[in-house]
Amino acid sequence: MPTDVTIRTAIPADADAIAAFNIAMAKETENKDLESAVIREGVNNLFSNSRYGFYVAAETNHTVIGCLLITYEWSDWRNGVFWWVQSLYVLPQYRRHGVFRKMYTWIREQAQNSTGVCGLRLYVEKDNTTAQKAYQTLGLERTTYGVFEELF
Repeated sequence: MPTDVTIRTAIPADADAIAAFNIAMAKETENKDLESAVIREGVNNLFSNSRYGFYVAAETNHTVIGCLLITYEWSDWRNGVFWWVQSLYVLPQYRRHGVFRKMYTWIREQAQNSTGVCGLRLYVEKDNTTAQKAYQTLGLERTTYGVFEELF
Protein backbone atom coordinates (compact mmCIF):
# COMPACT_ATOMS: atom_id res chain seq x y z
CA MET A 1 0.00 0.00 0.00
CA PRO A 2 1.45 3.34 -0.95
CA THR A 3 1.96 5.69 1.98
CA ASP A 4 1.61 8.79 -0.17
CA VAL A 5 -2.17 8.71 -0.79
CA THR A 6 -3.46 12.25 -1.19
CA ILE A 7 -7.10 13.22 -0.74
CA ARG A 8 -8.38 16.24 -2.63
CA THR A 9 -11.40 17.74 -4.30
CA ALA A 10 -11.65 16.15 -7.73
CA ILE A 11 -11.20 18.24 -10.86
CA PRO A 12 -12.68 17.88 -14.37
CA ALA A 13 -9.49 16.10 -15.53
CA ASP A 14 -10.53 13.25 -13.19
CA ALA A 15 -13.87 12.75 -14.99
CA ASP A 16 -12.80 9.72 -17.06
CA ALA A 17 -11.52 7.88 -13.98
CA ILE A 18 -14.63 8.75 -11.98
CA ALA A 19 -16.93 7.57 -14.78
CA ALA A 20 -14.99 4.30 -15.07
CA PHE A 21 -15.20 3.82 -11.29
CA ASN A 22 -18.99 4.37 -11.36
CA ILE A 23 -19.38 1.76 -14.09
CA ALA A 24 -17.20 -0.72 -12.20
CA MET A 25 -19.02 -0.09 -8.89
CA ALA A 26 -22.49 -0.65 -10.42
CA LYS A 27 -21.34 -3.92 -11.97
CA GLU A 28 -19.61 -5.10 -8.80
CA THR A 29 -22.25 -4.15 -6.24
CA GLU A 30 -25.54 -4.52 -8.15
CA ASN A 31 -24.55 -6.42 -11.30
CA LYS A 32 -25.82 -3.48 -13.35
CA ASP A 33 -24.39 -2.43 -16.68
CA LEU A 34 -24.47 1.34 -16.89
CA GLU A 35 -24.34 3.27 -20.15
CA SER A 36 -20.90 4.80 -20.49
CA ALA A 37 -22.13 7.91 -22.33
CA VAL A 38 -24.80 8.62 -19.70
CA ILE A 39 -22.33 8.22 -16.83
CA ARG A 40 -19.74 10.46 -18.49
CA GLU A 41 -22.39 13.11 -19.12
CA GLY A 42 -23.56 12.84 -15.50
CA VAL A 43 -20.04 13.20 -14.11
CA ASN A 44 -19.31 16.16 -16.36
CA ASN A 45 -22.65 17.73 -15.43
CA LEU A 46 -21.71 17.69 -11.76
CA PHE A 47 -18.42 19.44 -12.51
CA SER A 48 -20.42 22.11 -14.36
CA ASN A 49 -23.02 22.46 -11.59
CA SER A 50 -21.41 22.62 -8.16
CA ARG A 51 -24.81 23.24 -6.54
CA TYR A 52 -25.36 19.46 -6.85
CA GLY A 53 -22.23 18.51 -4.93
CA PHE A 54 -18.61 17.65 -5.52
CA TYR A 55 -16.31 14.68 -6.03
CA VAL A 56 -13.42 13.71 -3.79
CA ALA A 57 -10.43 11.87 -5.25
CA ALA A 58 -7.82 9.64 -3.64
CA GLU A 59 -4.57 9.78 -5.56
CA THR A 60 -1.15 8.19 -5.46
CA ASN A 61 1.72 8.69 -7.91
CA HIS A 62 -0.49 11.10 -9.93
CA THR A 63 -3.07 8.34 -10.43
CA VAL A 64 -6.63 8.46 -9.08
CA ILE A 65 -7.22 5.23 -7.16
CA GLY A 66 -10.56 6.03 -5.57
CA CYS A 67 -13.34 8.55 -5.39
CA LEU A 68 -16.61 9.44 -3.78
CA LEU A 69 -19.36 11.91 -4.44
CA ILE A 70 -20.83 14.36 -1.95
CA THR A 71 -24.38 15.57 -2.65
CA TYR A 72 -26.46 17.93 -0.55
CA GLU A 73 -29.74 17.48 1.33
CA TRP A 74 -31.40 20.41 3.09
CA SER A 75 -32.82 19.55 6.54
CA ASP A 76 -35.46 21.92 7.84
CA TRP A 77 -35.42 19.99 11.14
CA ARG A 78 -31.78 20.97 11.67
CA ASN A 79 -31.65 24.15 9.61
CA GLY A 80 -28.59 22.72 7.92
CA VAL A 81 -27.31 20.58 5.10
CA PHE A 82 -26.44 16.91 5.21
CA TRP A 83 -23.59 15.81 2.99
CA TRP A 84 -24.48 12.47 1.43
CA VAL A 85 -21.58 10.14 0.58
CA GLN A 86 -22.32 8.41 -2.71
CA SER A 87 -20.57 6.68 -5.60
CA LEU A 88 -17.77 5.44 -3.39
CA TYR A 89 -15.18 3.37 -5.21
CA VAL A 90 -11.61 2.29 -4.52
CA LEU A 91 -9.64 0.22 -7.00
CA PRO A 92 -9.55 -3.40 -5.76
CA GLN A 93 -5.78 -3.52 -5.26
CA TYR A 94 -5.99 -0.53 -2.86
CA ARG A 95 -8.88 -1.79 -0.75
CA ARG A 96 -8.43 -2.67 2.92
CA HIS A 97 -5.47 -0.30 3.12
CA GLY A 98 -7.20 2.72 4.63
CA VAL A 99 -8.01 4.64 1.44
CA PHE A 100 -11.70 5.07 2.25
CA ARG A 101 -10.86 5.85 5.88
CA LYS A 102 -8.56 8.62 4.66
CA MET A 103 -11.25 9.97 2.29
CA TYR A 104 -13.90 9.86 5.00
CA THR A 105 -11.65 11.59 7.54
CA TRP A 106 -10.97 14.31 4.96
CA ILE A 107 -14.65 14.90 4.18
CA ARG A 108 -15.56 14.84 7.88
CA GLU A 109 -13.01 17.60 8.51
CA GLN A 110 -14.27 19.58 5.51
CA ALA A 111 -17.88 19.23 6.70
CA GLN A 112 -17.08 20.20 10.29
CA ASN A 113 -15.31 23.31 9.03
CA SER A 114 -18.12 24.30 6.66
CA THR A 115 -20.86 26.61 7.85
CA GLY A 116 -24.30 25.03 7.78
CA VAL A 117 -23.32 21.37 7.42
CA CYS A 118 -25.18 19.39 10.07
CA GLY A 119 -23.97 15.86 9.35
CA LEU A 120 -22.88 13.13 7.00
CA ARG A 121 -25.07 10.36 5.63
CA LEU A 122 -24.77 7.46 3.23
CA TYR A 123 -26.79 4.51 2.10
CA VAL A 124 -25.52 0.99 1.60
CA GLU A 125 -26.83 -2.17 -0.01
CA LYS A 126 -28.60 -4.18 2.68
CA ASP A 127 -26.47 -7.28 2.01
CA ASN A 128 -23.11 -5.48 1.84
CA THR A 129 -21.99 -6.41 5.34
CA THR A 130 -18.33 -5.67 4.60
CA ALA A 131 -19.11 -2.02 3.82
CA GLN A 132 -21.50 -1.78 6.77
CA LYS A 133 -18.77 -2.92 9.17
CA ALA A 134 -16.32 -0.41 7.67
CA TYR A 135 -18.82 2.42 8.11
CA GLN A 136 -19.54 1.46 11.71
CA THR A 137 -15.80 1.36 12.44
CA LEU A 138 -15.61 4.99 11.30
CA GLY A 139 -18.33 6.00 13.74
CA LEU A 140 -21.34 6.02 11.40
CA GLU A 141 -24.51 4.70 13.02
CA ARG A 142 -27.32 2.72 11.42
CA THR A 143 -30.53 4.74 11.24
CA THR A 144 -34.12 3.60 11.44
CA TYR A 145 -34.86 4.97 7.97
CA GLY A 146 -35.35 2.86 4.86
CA VAL A 147 -35.13 4.14 1.32
CA PHE A 148 -38.03 4.11 -1.13
CA GLU A 149 -37.85 5.41 -4.66
CA GLU A 150 -39.69 5.87 -7.91
CA LEU A 151 -37.50 6.14 -10.99
CA PHE A 152 -38.39 8.11 -14.11
